Amino acid sequence: MGGKITYFFLATVLVLVFGVVAMEGVLLLLTGEPAAMGMGAVAFVLPFLGGWFLWANTRFARDANRLAGELEAEGGLPVDEFVRTPGGRIDRDAADAVFARRQAETEEAPGDWRAWFRLAVAYRDARDTPRARKAMQRAIALHDGKPFPGEPVRTG
Repeated sequence: MGGKITYFFLATVLVLVFGVVAMEGVLLLLTGEPAAMGMGAVAFVLPFLGGWFLWANTRFARDANRLAGELEAEGGLPVDEFVRTPGGRIDRDAADAVFARRQAETEEAPGDWRAWFRLAVAYRDARDTPRARKAMQRAIALHDGKPFPGEPVRTG
């Protein structure tokens, strides 16, 4: 729960900052000086880009949590199955074994969102965030019946 509170607090602060930047952009636009107007235009556009980024990440987190809740209700949520060193770090060989198992599971059932979800968790546990995000995006797309970006659209 603490993570959600922190996220919403920071998102609120970010939206307030976007508002201040947009107001400053408007003030710069109203000066009538070409250089200030250029900076004002850029300052006015930045909150829209940041707002889109915030919205996209919030939607991603919401969808991933929805899938996690569904998988947990089915009893298929992956658990921490790693062997750890005395210092608490994940043993690399154990992580490779878990990852290989998750990858094989996904290759056997490429249309199963559950397999992609578990693969995303394995990527995250291996600290490979870009691949974890892509795998989770694919899991969400498969769950929702939407095409995954970069994948050919099937007809018929």
